[in-house]
Amino acid sequence: MIQASPSVAARNIGRGGQDPSRHPGLNLHPHDGEAHEEAEELVFGFWVFLMSDLIIFSMLFATYGTMLDALAGGPGPHQLFELSSAAMETAVLLVSSFTFGMASLAMKYRQSVGQTSFWLAVTLVLGLIFLGLELHDFADMIAKGGTPSRSGWLSACFALIGTHGLHVTTGCLWIAVMLVQLKVFGLDTGVKTRLLRLGLFWHFLDIVWVGIFSVVYLLGLAP
Repeated sequence: MIQASPSVAARNIGRGGQDPSRHPGLNLHPHDGEAHEEAEELVFGFWVFLMSDLIIFSMLFATYGTMLDALAGGPGPHQLFELSSAAMETAVLLVSSFTFGMASLAMKYRQSVGQTSFWLAVTLVLGLIFLGLELHDFADMIAKGGTPSRSGWLSACFALIGTHGLHVTTGCLWIAVMLVQLKVFGLDTGVKTRLLRLGLFWHFLDIVWVGIFSVVYLLGLAP
């Protein structure tokens, strides 16, 4: 079982023996009081950004909902979607959330650059696999006549899933940058606070995808 180093805990304990304030997300205190304190405002600000991003996805979901019957004589979910492929994408993304969690634990408890980098690299590979599966699905839909311009429903579908895919691409690039920073700077305060924000971003994308899988694929293929 992973346990905190007593010396580290004692060194970073708050003034007067009282617990410091906590922020939403992974809290580093008492394992790194300096990074924990610096992360408070940064993580709060990043939560505000994520909420603005959530509004964008909410609008895309709402648009998709209003376009469900706007097929314009074109193919619909039953002709274009493959549930097995979407389920595989969901599994890959959920596993990537687990591996990112392992990277966060390695950063917090182990203070290990090697273990943190390893789990981040696994997360990156899973993210790339997800993107590959998604591109394959897009190509398959287009080959079946389901181009974005074919109907209002397809435009909304490509906009919603494509926007999520662009976010995953951004997350993969961010992970790649963090791997370089880990190699160059190690686990200093700046790298830790960036990893905290990246973790929130990655888990946020998982939650959005679960919504897409449920609303677009499961409801779309329902009898």
